Amino acid sequence: MVLTTDSKPSTAVNPAIAVEKLDHVFGKGELRKQVLFDINLTLAAGEIVILTGPSGSGKTTLLSLMGGLRSPQSGSLRILNTELVGAAKTVAVEARRSCGYIFQAHNLHSSLTAEENVMMGLEVHGLYSRTERRDRALEMLALVGLEERTQYYPENLSGGQKQRVAIARALVSHPSIVLADEPTAALDKQSGRDVVDLMHNLAKDQGCTILMVTHDNRILDVADRIIYMEDGKLVNAPA
Repeated sequence: MVLTTDSKPSTAVNPAIAVEKLDHVFGKGELRKQVLFDINLTLAAGEIVILTGPSGSGKTTLLSLMGGLRSPQSGSLRILNTELVGAAKTVAVEARRSCGYIFQAHNLHSSLTAEENVMMGLEVHGLYSRTERRDRALEMLALVGLEERTQYYPENLSGGQKQRVAIARALVSHPSIVLADEPTAALDKQSGRDVVDLMHNLAKDQGCTILMVTHDNRILDVADRIIYMEDGKLVNAPA
């Protein structure tokens, strides 16, 4: 794997994500604040890209726009050739179904077992029976090394195990794109390494694109490319 540091777009013919001249603003009137400025970026299918930079630089906002969690306001943002700028809600929902999400706070439901949390990753698709969802969840939990913890509730899992459940939930639907926001922030060195290696291997096996926001310099080697953001702009990483 070649590690590069570059803020320029990939030259992929059919990119998984294509962003052009994207701006984003929060608030109105005197409270109006622009947080993203002229973002241009493409991610190729199967590429692993790390997005890094100071806190408050707009990384999470960009990630949420790419994942359809916020509505893009201007420019162009295409997910698997579907334009999200100005798109109807139904189009945005369909785009979200192509993405798996891994958040800094694992966002597991405390009242559900590991198995049930992973099953939720399939419910939004409306394509599978409960038995199919259960079988797929158990298979994915086994892949992440939690076959003995399927009936455990989050409170009885370690931090690393919770993140493994979150990864299983994100990947159980075999998404085309995985978006991860600080997935190792709450983990110790070994657990963080294990989680990122696991995410990398499973995503590569499934052929999906990964965009990962992180401040963790220990995991930069998993990336095909590193993008640096500062003050809402993509810039060349400092030496």
